[in-house]
Amino acid sequence: ALWCGIRDQPLDGGPRRPGVPGRRASPDRSGWRRHLTAAFLLVAVITAALAFARPVIACEVQQAQKKVILAIDTSISMHADDVAPSRSAAAREASGTFLDTVPEGVAVGVVAFDSRARLLISPTTRLDAVRRTIEREPNLGEGTAIGEAVFLGLDAIDDAIVRAENESEDGSARPVGTIVLLSDGDTTSGRPNDEAASAARDRNVTVHTIAFGTDSGTIDDPLLGSIPVPVNREALEQLAYQTDGRALTAVSVEELSAVYEDLGRSVQVEVVRTEVTDWFAGAALLVLVMAAAGSLMWNGRLP
Repeated sequence: ALWCGIRDQPLDGGPRRPGVPGRRASPDRSGWRRHLTAAFLLVAVITAALAFARPVIACEVQQAQKKVILAIDTSISMHADDVAPSRSAAAREASGTFLDTVPEGVAVGVVAFDSRARLLISPTTRLDAVRRTIEREPNLGEGTAIGEAVFLGLDAIDDAIVRAENESEDGSARPVGTIVLLSDGDTTSGRPNDEAASAARDRNVTVHTIAFGTDSGTIDDPLLGSIPVPVNREALEQLAYQTDGRALTAVSVEELSAVYEDLGRSVQVEVVRTEVTDWFAGAALLVLVMAAAGSLMWNGRLP
């Protein structure tokens, strides 16, 4: 009887649990806390894996004191009238749209090129002087020296940068530069496009190209008659691609004006790619610390 009485009493003096004499029911441990800790660990692992991939983000940065070179083809093929009244006249007319839309404070220069490249005006913020320079009808020449035009544009940008640094108080502001090159052909003289693209990359200068004209363009030769002058878009696309520029095309003065307007508005905006590995690594560490703290607080041990 004594033994039976002892068995009927709970060991800790509390109420008996039905069906289990002499033992107190254990409190149920909350399952959602265990799942939350596991979820934190999973997120930390995924975030750390993304950090190993070295992710980058692209941001548009407004650049100040930018130098822009308009490089315009003045080779004989620009006399073709597939774009009325001619490719050359349409190019001069549409260039005014670029000057109308370029942001204030941007210095613009002009390079003309056929078998050789010539600096018509150095980069300046006096856009009225640039406009008068462009409006003068050029003497069209033989050959197409696209590479030389890029090299001359780079030199003109460098000279303008040096002048700007000398004029600044601390000499620390270094502007960036862009070349907008319009042509209808491929390089036939001077240094090759690949060499010019490499030099532009080294100087952090972007080259945007505009392939202007149609594949049905012709010029009249007194001896040979009508000579086809189709546009070589591939060569211009490659030059733009090698310098992180935009390869654009236009087959009319209206299209060219729209292209120049677009470039004029965006010429002071540079897309900068920034690596954000540290962000992901820091986030992974933070989530891991949260998982460890939660496990210690709720379970009394590390996960």
